[in-house]
Amino acid sequence: MKKYLLLFVGLGALIAFMRLVLLPLVLEVVASDAFLVESKDEAQTQSISTPLTALAFNHCNSYIKSELGDKVDVSFPDKPLKAWGFGNYQYIIHSEFSVAGNASNPKTYACRITYDNGDNQEGIADPKNWTVDGLTGLDGL
Repeated sequence: MKKYLLLFVGLGALIAFMRLVLLPLVLEVVASDAFLVESKDEAQTQSISTPLTALAFNHCNSYIKSELGDKVDVSFPDKPLKAWGFGNYQYIIHSEFSVAGNASNPKTYACRITYDNGDNQEGIADPKNWTVDGLTGLDGL
């Protein structure tokens, strides 16, 4: 009986500590600007077409060509199907490409890409200043 009483008192103390100490501390940190990233590039809820998404699209296409190498000849359209800006110079590009000899069946891809220099846009055309964070759609090539 004494063991169960000690278990319930300990459990009650743990719940009280979480509700009275830990939860208010977590809520204070979440409400603060601790995780806020200041950037001129704001997130968009709809698909967009801007000079930055066009550059992101071109860099994704170049990355795909470099990943496939000389073994596969691919061609890309002039603009992506859709492009989303997540803010802080992070983009998702959804587009397609055609493989030489199989032009009737284009493959689609999604590319997540980030411009690494933030608001400093001096080197925006340089692929070294962009990072491809994820890429899908190259399976089976």
